[in-house]
Order: sequence, then structure tokens, then C-alpha cells
Amino acid sequence: MTADPYAASSSSTPSDAAHRPYREVTDSHGRVYRVGETDRDILGHSRKLMVYLPWIAMMAISVFEYAYGSAEDTLSHAHGWTQSNTFWILSVWVFFQAGIAFPAGWLREKGRLTARTAMYLGSGMCLLGFLALSHLDNVLLAILGFGVVGGIGAGLVYATCINMVGKWFPERRGARTGFVNGGFAYGSLPFIFIFNYGFDTANYHRVLDLIGCYVMIVVLACAFFFKDPPKNWWPADIDPLTHSGDRKNATSLAKNPPAVRQYTPKEAIRTGMLPLMWLSVVMTAGVSIFGISFQVDFAKEVGFGPLVAASSMGVMAVVNGVGRGVVGWLSDRWGRKSTLVFVIVVLGLAQFGVIWAGDLKSEWLFLFFAFLSGFGGGAFYPLFAALTPDYFGENYNASNYGLIYSGKLISGLFGGGLGSMVVAAWGYNGAYALAGGVSMLAAAVALLLRQPGHGQAQPVN
Repeated sequence: MTADPYAASSSSTPSDAAHRPYREVTDSHGRVYRVGETDRDILGHSRKLMVYLPWIAMMAISVFEYAYGSAEDTLSHAHGWTQSNTFWILSVWVFFQAGIAFPAGWLREKGRLTARTAMYLGSGMCLLGFLALSHLDNVLLAILGFGVVGGIGAGLVYATCINMVGKWFPERRGARTGFVNGGFAYGSLPFIFIFNYGFDTANYHRVLDLIGCYVMIVVLACAFFFKDPPKNWWPADIDPLTHSGDRKNATSLAKNPPAVRQYTPKEAIRTGMLPLMWLSVVMTAGVSIFGISFQVDFAKEVGFGPLVAASSMGVMAVVNGVGRGVVGWLSDRWGRKSTLVFVIVVLGLAQFGVIWAGDLKSEWLFLFFAFLSGFGGGAFYPLFAALTPDYFGENYNASNYGLIYSGKLISGLFGGGLGSMVVAAWGYNGAYALAGGVSMLAAAVALLLRQPGHGQAQPVN
């Protein structure tokens, strides 16, 4: 990279791998970039490992949310729980899985919790969650063990993995974030079929205990290699001021320009954009969680066989995950906001399609709309994860995204527990119609998003 007129300083620290010197350059908005160090200087290997390891860990914890609906009937019979009990266990899990994101991010940015430590803690809590689901008949204790402890554990792993990718790939984060986030859905596929075909009251202890051990071991192994880049780090081969270098990266940066500066959570809230993103997450995630919780039951209610019911959830999980990677890649080319609005609209239309397929009792049509619902119901997560540092910068991304992702804790309440009440009162058709309407409203909110510092959205002093 050639010298530039915005160069602010040049320095190095003993803690840097190989002690390679770096420069700090400042752009016309006053944003600082730390350049000169490669990923290998810092990590000792390619930063691609910071994509593959978080992806593997995300696949491991996906069993919590995306396979739970397939295990509910057996859990109800084994422990003597009602359907409402099982739904509220998942709702509490969602609440704490999403709710831990902000405090964990705040602790990480204050230097009180490293990425590796967060993963270690999360792995142990995930094991405890499955042990509670396996061995505790008392529903309140199961809620405490699986919902609270397991939810916090999975949330620590989820938030750490997503933020890790955003920090290491500031120049083209859409595709990488989508790829990692996708593991959180399709990683559950083997367990969906295990819970539908090989899970009963005779073996549920063994199955759940082994799954808990599997999650803990995989997350521990991945965590050993986790490491954050220095603050303000930028890839050495791409000029942050001109975006010259790799042509593909330049295209992505033109469509999704870097944040004009590093916003603290308070500053991000004052722009007005973070609250809008939070509101959109609340509504969209609520629709997604509703689909995850009720699709198998609705298929059985309509009269579809267990293969179609299980396959519809399997299709949803696979497309949910693959769709996250696809839209992440597309958002690097189309722009993050346009892709987000498209995805949320697809999710809304899919809810009405599920009603239509049920009325016609068409299995292939039901699977098709399960496909669309799975696509829309997962693809928005990596878009928000990538949009957050695009708008507010990377240095406070763990906290800022934690605040936005915390909208999911509200979604868990009306998507799962309150969703069961709506189904009881209005039936599946009424509940799915309401979900479709909520999704369309979320798309309208997303249309209002603007990058702070560009155009209308300016920090309020």
C-alpha cells in the first residue's frame, strides 16, 4: 500500500505476532484503520480458519433450536409435560440465548472475557442444558437447566462465533457471516431425523446425554484456536481509503461502504438506526421461531404422514442454513439493505403459502413453502449481523450486535409460547396469517434503514 495523505501514525507493539510494524491511517470521515499486518502475522495461519472453526461450532449448537420441535412429543411423554410446557421451555431458551449477547459482548470489549473463555464457558453450559432436559422431570427445573443454563451457553457460543467473523473480514463480511450463520440451521439436520425416527421413551436419556457431550467436545476443540484481531485492524492487501486491491472486495465495499466511524452502543442508539434494526429483528425472528415451533405439528394436524412432517422440518433447516450463506454472498453484490427487505418479504409470503398448501392438503406444495419459509426464516440473521458493523464499525460490534440480536428474546416469547396461545384461539390458519402480516410489517421497517453518517441518519447530540 502506498503512503497516503491521511496517515495518522505508525507504531508497533511487542504483543503483535512476529512484531511486524503497522500504520494507522485515517479517512475523510475520521475513521482509523490499522494496516500493515497480515492475518498470518497475527494468527500464524490464514484467517480462513476463523470462518471454518466458528462454522463447525455453530453446527454443533444448532441442535438446541432447530431440532427441538422434533423431540417435543417424546419429551412430553417421557417427563409427563403438556405441549404448553415444552413450548415454554424452548421460549425461555430463546430468551436467554439472545439475551446473553449484549452482556457477553460488553465484557469482551472491556477485556474481561476473551473469545476463547466465552466459548469454554458456553460449551460446559450446553452440556448441562442437555443433561437437564434428559434427567429432570420437574418442568421448572428443566426450564432452569435447559432454558436458562443451556440458553446462556448456546448464546455465548453463537455471539462469539458471529462477532469473530465480522472482525476478521471487515472488507467482505456478507458471504463469510452468512456461511458461518448457516451452520446454526443445517447442522441440526441429522438430529431432526434422529428425534423423529430413533428417539423414544426407552432411549431418551442416552440420546440426550450423548448429544450434550458431542456439543461440548466440538465447541471446546474449536475454541482452542479462537483469537480476536487488534482493534481497527484492516487487511494489509486492501487500501481502506481507495478500496483498491482485489476487484471482488472493491465491488462489495462499493455496495456496502464501511462505517464512517466506530460507534459505541449509546452513539449507535442515538442514530435511530439501531432501534429500527432491533424492532425489525423482533418481528422477523418471531415469525421464524413460530415456523420452527409449529411446522411439524401443523403438518400432522393437516394429515400429512410423519415422513412429510419430518422432511418439512429437514427442508426448513437445510434451506434456512444454505439460504444464510447465499444471501450473505448476494448482499456483497446487491447491497445489504436491499437483500434484507427481499428476504423478509419472502418469509411473509411463505406463511400465507403454508396456509394454502394445508387447505389443499398438497404435500409437495407444503414442502415448497416450507422451503421458502426456511429460506426467509434464517437468511435475515447474517444480514443483520453484517449490517451492524457496516453501520456502526467493528470495534464495538459485539455490544452493538448484541443489542440488536437481543430482539430475539422478545421474539421467543410470542413466537413460541404466545404462538401456542394464538394457535389454540385462532387455529393454525389464523396464526400463520398473523405471522405473515407481522413479517410484511418488518419489511416496511427495514426500508427505513440508512447508514449513519450518509444521507439522513446522523448521530443526535
